[in-house]
Amino acid sequence: MTKKSTGLEPRGFRWVIKGRLAVSERIGGHGFQHRKVRREEEIVWLKEQGINTVVSLLGANQNSLAYDTAGLRFLSREVETDIEPDEAPAVFEVLKVALDAPGAVVLVHRDTIDDTLGGLLAGYLIYSGMLDDAIVATDVVQRILGRAMGPEGRRLIPTS
Repeated sequence: MTKKSTGLEPRGFRWVIKGRLAVSERIGGHGFQHRKVRREEEIVWLKEQGINTVVSLLGANQNSLAYDTAGLRFLSREVETDIEPDEAPAVFEVLKVALDAPGAVVLVHRDTIDDTLGGLLAGYLIYSGMLDDAIVATDVVQRILGRAMGPEGRRLIPTS
């Protein structure tokens, strides 16, 4: 008999690195769709999956109190939609810091899963040394996210 999961799976949740790095849309929804109860239910679900760290790529410290209350480590780095490629390494470094903590299981999110987020994830796979080819990194992230990545995301992936 399998254990029934409680809580609510966040929209777009996917493992980028199984058991270590996941991605989803903003916890609780974004904009007018954001609901405190939904956020709380999604946090319950995330904790059941082993997530213990949240990296938000949104402005300010949105939801930081809710994460802290739930016992989740929280890191934040604002990423504008029109992020320049030379700004991407600062995001990669935040992900590295998050993942370097012993036992860290990290969720990274923005309002939605868009080309920028996809490009940053593929770029992180190159930056971290897990992959060494931008084409392969692009393909891997596209398969994980189940969507094609446009030029806005591709330009964030280091090529060397």
